[in-house]
Amino acid sequence: MSTAPLWCVVPAAGRGARVGGDRPKQYLPIAGRALIEHTLERLATHPRIAGLMVILAPDDGFWPGFEQLHGTPVRVATGGAERSDSVLAGLEALPAEVHADDFVLVHDAARPCVRAADITRLIAHAGAGDGGLLGAPLRDTLKRADRQHHSIATEPRELRWRAFTPQMFRRGPLAAALRACSAEGIAVSDEAMAMESAGHAPLLVEGAEDNLKVTTAADYALAEFLLARTS
Repeated sequence: MSTAPLWCVVPAAGRGARVGGDRPKQYLPIAGRALIEHTLERLATHPRIAGLMVILAPDDGFWPGFEQLHGTPVRVATGGAERSDSVLAGLEALPAEVHADDFVLVHDAARPCVRAADITRLIAHAGAGDGGLLGAPLRDTLKRADRQHHSIATEPRELRWRAFTPQMFRRGPLAAALRACSAEGIAVSDEAMAMESAGHAPLLVEGAEDNLKVTTAADYALAEFLLARTS
């Protein structure tokens, strides 16, 4: 089982166009502070996280310039056009003491409500093998729609999960998987997909379903409510 402190890569180079506003969604205010600040504080206060590598857009003019939070170092690197490009840039920018076979975490900047207990559970279970990710089994009835949004079939929900972050993999294999997907023109939506493409079977570790990814304007009120009640 992994017992060493872990660095966490936080991709934050996206615009979040569905939310709107005059700045990327990670900098919109929620409960009095920028969304990304809440996320970074959740991560920085976890006892197993050694440092944060935040990936910014080349023209980011909103980053507040954190160098540490709660004694945890914060570093920055420049991201790319896609999330996978940004994660790879973050992996490459990690300190030299993070070796190829060391585990790293990757967490969405727009998931400010992640619970410390879930991070601990992920590290314990995924660190006993080759890595994994937080998620939750699909509980709703799942429908397949046509292009006009008519329901045309009911899909089985057994063995289907919603994927969350953090996701946790060894630095070297994850970087190699992301590079291979890029070379093959595979658009990956998360790190687990890249590892699956490389022949791995990441462990799904069940976490709280309130690990909300803020995607739309309506999500902000819910996230603010949850922030006051989770830790």
